[in-house]
Amino acid sequence: MHGAFGAFIPLGIRIGLDAVAHLDAKPRELTVTYYDSDKSPCACFADGVAIATFASVGQRTLMIAPERAPEGAAAVIVIRPRQGGAGLKYTIPLSALAKLGPMNKDLDPRGRYDAVMAADGLYQVEPTP
Repeated sequence: MHGAFGAFIPLGIRIGLDAVAHLDAKPRELTVTYYDSDKSPCACFADGVAIATFASVGQRTLMIAPERAPEGAAAVIVIRPRQGGAGLKYTIPLSALAKLGPMNKDLDPRGRYDAVMAADGLYQVEPTP
């Protein structure tokens, strides 16, 4: 479905798994709104989040927002319970791209996954009402 397994997908998976754990959600219980940046080379983070949360465009639980992520962010991902309520806002800073690029260049797909899961500073998370 996606193509190559670069470092952006595991970061989306990591974010999605974090949201599932913190929101105590089961598959298909979350909605995702993804805000992309002109400075991000692709929106692959959204595919990773979809894998971890089971959100999808077809089920209308994953939306790529027409608005852009704020300055300084490669992407912003807002994940909420499908039935409503407070959620979480994840911001991937542009500085994360400098860490992800070498992972894509130097590691195989499994190595990329492992490196992303162990790396610090790839995103910030905050509650959202």
